Amino acid sequence: MDTSETQGTTVTKLRRIAWLSERDKDKQFDCLMHHINETSLKECFYQLSGDKAVGVDGITKEEYGKNLDENIKDLIARMKNMSYRPGPVRRVLIPKEGKPNATRPLGISNIEDKIVQKMIQRILESIYEPIFLDSSYGFRPGRGCHDAVKALFQHLYKDEVQTVIDVDISSYFDSIDHKQLIAFLEQKIRDRRFLRYIARMLKAGVLSEGELTVSEEGVPQGSICSPILANIYAHYVIDEWFENVVKEHCTGKVELFRYADDMVICCQYEKDARRIHSSLVKRLGKHGLKLNETKTRLVSFSKRASSQGIHQGAFDFLGFTFYIGRSRKGTAVPKVKSTGKRIRLKLKRVNEWARAVRSRYKLAEIWRTFCAKLEGHVQYYGVSFNIKYVQKFLHLAKHILFKWLNRRSQLRSLNWEAYLRFIEAHPLPRARVCHTLF
Repeated sequence: MDTSETQGTTVTKLRRIAWLSERDKDKQFDCLMHHINETSLKECFYQLSGDKAVGVDGITKEEYGKNLDENIKDLIARMKNMSYRPGPVRRVLIPKEGKPNATRPLGISNIEDKIVQKMIQRILESIYEPIFLDSSYGFRPGRGCHDAVKALFQHLYKDEVQTVIDVDISSYFDSIDHKQLIAFLEQKIRDRRFLRYIARMLKAGVLSEGELTVSEEGVPQGSICSPILANIYAHYVIDEWFENVVKEHCTGKVELFRYADDMVICCQYEKDARRIHSSLVKRLGKHGLKLNETKTRLVSFSKRASSQGIHQGAFDFLGFTFYIGRSRKGTAVPKVKSTGKRIRLKLKRVNEWARAVRSRYKLAEIWRTFCAKLEGHVQYYGVSFNIKYVQKFLHLAKHILFKWLNRRSQLRSLNWEAYLRFIEAHPLPRARVCHTLF
């Protein structure tokens, strides 16, 4: 049997799980472990990236793959007799987006654990993707940041909103309660061995600076399974509660837009927003989560009030600032622009990168990398209403690189006119709309 046939077999089985889950929202799955076999684990191995950091055991994908058949057979044998135990996660600290002096932990698993996690993730995704609600956008196939931004924008554009709740949950991934998560999983999964391996994975512990820590809460950020497990937890704690309870007790229309733990709630009436805010604190607390009260805020965001000259607020979501502006006809309409804090941080990173590479590489190579970085920025921030701010970023980044190219030696190596001629011959990415919000 060739690779394509084996892949097709696994995909077909997973699609059937998804079909059964979609057909019956209360469907429980009693037998899942047989999907974790030599064929499916080999597929997962090949799907893993080979240039990722190694776990505690120090084994790379290339090293593990040299005796792949034997290693996979041994892994399956240990899983069948329940002797397989995931190794501890190696924790590294990486800079936190928007906070230059702050860091966030990233978990790195062993290659063997990544293979198992990948298959568990595929199974969980097949079960839960059909029942996840439309308000959820993060880490879901076929959905992304721009889908969430577009859906939020269109709601603000079409519906009257008085107040937006800009929600911030403190350390969401680190606060997920293991017992409650397993209890949520048990509502759909009755395979005890499958659940035991998830529990073992959660309790594998974190190795940081030679010290092993085991906790009853948290899923390691960076783990392959963490996004789907975090989405399942949020589905039961937030999404279903909001859809089935909150909406039933509100006077006006309310809508939730969530990307992982980043979310906003749009309310037609301010009184509903205040009640939801109060209830959300209690709901999160019941499930071991905590609202960051210093960052969570109620934002006035009424087009009608803005038309009457009453100042309205603004809020950030997924790197964009939502505010009320004016259309060409003078009508109050919601608009978006790049979040100032994010742009300042990105320009700082451009500055640090240009300073580091100015004398290390030839100009042609520096320019290729620079253009790739700018193109990535355009691809993300190139949305309706935001072209002016993308152009501003490109302009400032161009000046930053010029500054550092002129410090490659003691002599001034490039004047502005020559720099502009070089840009004309080797054009930079242009600001453009890559994602329309209408």
